[in-house]
Amino acid sequence: MIHASSTISVSCNHTQLSSQSPNPKTLKPQRPNLAPTTLSKPHLKPSFNHNTQGRIFVPLKKLGLGKVSCSGSKSAQIVEKGVEVSEEEGGDGGEGGGGGGGEERDWSTSVLLFVFWGAVLFYVFNFAPNQTPSRDLYFVQKLSNLKGDDGFRMNQVLVSLWYIMGLWPVVYSMLLLPTGRSTKSNIPVWPFLVLSFFGGAYALLPYFILWKPPSAAVEEAELRRWPLNFLESKITAGVVAAAGLGLIIYAGLAIGDWKEFYQYTRESKLVHATTLDFALLSTFAPFWVYNDMTARKCYDKYSWILPFCVIPFMGPALYIFLRPSPSTVEIPVDTTVKSD
Repeated sequence: MIHASSTISVSCNHTQLSSQSPNPKTLKPQRPNLAPTTLSKPHLKPSFNHNTQGRIFVPLKKLGLGKVSCSGSKSAQIVEKGVEVSEEEGGDGGEGGGGGGGEERDWSTSVLLFVFWGAVLFYVFNFAPNQTPSRDLYFVQKLSNLKGDDGFRMNQVLVSLWYIMGLWPVVYSMLLLPTGRSTKSNIPVWPFLVLSFFGGAYALLPYFILWKPPSAAVEEAELRRWPLNFLESKITAGVVAAAGLGLIIYAGLAIGDWKEFYQYTRESKLVHATTLDFALLSTFAPFWVYNDMTARKCYDKYSWILPFCVIPFMGPALYIFLRPSPSTVEIPVDTTVKSD
């Protein structure tokens, strides 16, 4: 309440007051007929109806200067310096409020990805088949060339899957560096990419959870340094695509090995978890291809590739090979000049 020599109060009950300012000469401060009041002391005390939507305290000297407006959804408001408005009914939220005047972050995608990641890990560690742990160890040694030729012939499909899983982190590195870096997060992407060589999608999912668009700006000099000069090279993209295609053909020609591979997925935790890892990497790849397209501003020209990106490995590899090089595309460049 703002104190004055004499004050009155106006009660608004979903009514419209005249927009014309009253004439101070016609006002009788001794007995104003604006609201039911009871006199006691030199000041007037308001008697409010139970349906009152707001309280307005107006200094008598400035009564003719204030502009009063009432509405059914909000309390009365007076636009005047030195006027106190008390609202009992909440309005539309401002910044950070319910109506949202500021920017609000949507955590739903991150929460869902976190729940999904936890569910996948829980499944792999607790429900994935694990009937042949000793054979799994033997497979790892054979596939890693830690065992010599002992006469055992490895399943060709499993061999192809093992080596193509070594190419997936390279493909994701080419998609996430530099266009997968976040401007709203200080978390670097390279530790997750390094871990993906050992953990695949299980290591990349935490970064997907923490990532926030849009992509970070790239310095022009950075494109000429390691590792971007390697990852942006057409030679690298061509070698990765050719190697992946060769492995897929190698597995496709081993017609008799597919039935054995299916049996492995039902018995071996190693084969089961690796197959699931391949499926996860294939599922998330189209999104990062789209993100790379938009960051390079080449979506209109290369959007026809997106449907092909649902083809495991070869779709994203094809895009990486065909996408425009940094020298011919407008990648956001940080041109900030630092002064000493």
